Amino acid sequence: MFNDIGALELVALVVLAVLVFGPDKLPKVIQDVSGFIRKIRDFSENAKQDIRSELGPEFKDFEFEDLNPKTFIRKQLTENEDLKELRSSFDLKKEINDVADAVNGHEPDASVPAVVNGAHGGTDLLKKGDGPGHGERPPFDADAT
Repeated sequence: MFNDIGALELVALVVLAVLVFGPDKLPKVIQDVSGFIRKIRDFSENAKQDIRSELGPEFKDFEFEDLNPKTFIRKQLTENEDLKELRSSFDLKKEINDVADAVNGHEPDASVPAVVNGAHGGTDLLKKGDGPGHGERPPFDADAT
């Protein structure tokens, strides 16, 4: 709760509390504040238990931290077995090269593995395409004009 408060700041808070409440009332104020915090914690724990009991036995491991979208997405991405299987079976480089071959009008060759850097005969997606030769006009694209 107070992870980012340094020693000097803590001393300043204690001195301020002594000045505001006085040395004779300070123990009673600290006791009241700690009791109030304890009541809030008990209330929140009881509310969590009530919600878990109302949801049923299939939600007994339910954690309210999972309702945070960032935590929920991280948990789903790391624990979902179907997603892990899909991620391992998907070859992004091959898919990009297949799309590039289709756009360029080349027939994909199943015997030659397509590689992004073009080292094994695949389309080189990182290298600029050859422009039209001297005296040639670039291809006309009706959709671009």
